[in-house]
Amino acid sequence: MKTRFLAILLATFGYALWSCAAAEPLPEIRSIAPDLVMPKMIVGEAAPGKRVKQTATAYENTEVHHALYLPTDWQAGKKYPVICEYAGNGNYTNKFGDHSAGTVEGSNLGYGISSGKGFIWMCLPYVGHKDGELVNITQWWGEVAETKKYCLQAVQEVCAKYGGDTNKVFIAGFSRRAIACNYIGLHDDEIAKLWCGFIAHSHYDGVRKWNYADSDREAALVRLKRLNGRPQFISHEGGAAETKKYLEETGVKGSFTFVDFPYRNHTDEWVLRPIKERELVRQWVAEVLKGK
Repeated sequence: MKTRFLAILLATFGYALWSCAAAEPLPEIRSIAPDLVMPKMIVGEAAPGKRVKQTATAYENTEVHHALYLPTDWQAGKKYPVICEYAGNGNYTNKFGDHSAGTVEGSNLGYGISSGKGFIWMCLPYVGHKDGELVNITQWWGEVAETKKYCLQAVQEVCAKYGGDTNKVFIAGFSRRAIACNYIGLHDDEIAKLWCGFIAHSHYDGVRKWNYADSDREAALVRLKRLNGRPQFISHEGGAAETKKYLEETGVKGSFTFVDFPYRNHTDEWVLRPIKERELVRQWVAEVLKGK
């Protein structure tokens, strides 16, 4: 009887050890040293390798602004693909030390994806009124009509002045801005036609309901149908299975690439590090540009 009890006890203890090992936490992304250093946003004239503060013409008398980066290999008269990026929600922190200020200067995806070469990179604001003045909004969407208006004008002006290829414009985002890929990027037919590809890391429009208007699945489905088969790169820390399941349930056919991000962090700083997932998104962008 004692032998049988001991066997059961050992088996139970062994299973507990196995369970703990199986549930081992995901690794910390900051354990990998970055190989890219994010350029700071400065006030000045746009130039190769600089990240500057700019304002679209119709908003020059406001506090609204975006960040523009011209690649180190930029030359006047040449055409370049464009990555337009939106910021995550501000005032965000978690137990792993991940944080987001919600500002245009705090974004990283476009720089990490391009390595600062070959792409014009824009970080766009969410626009709304505060104390009667138009400003950049650091949490959620501001006023969607103003946010959309600013995007269309800023992209048009940057493409016209700096050689952005209007047929090769990507929208990218992390967290709130991952939702923005569809919530803003597919808001209506006018803005939806701007994009050649979508890069959404951590969250996705319609997967869950949030505390803002039209975050429900029915409204998200209306937006998703404007995708019209264009490619999307979708990743999430711990796995993208929830988003994959949601998209399958919608019945909308698309060119979806899902990547399970094998780190615990809710951050876009992973693109500043030499990891497999960064190489995957770079390869995906290259294939989109080739029309594949």
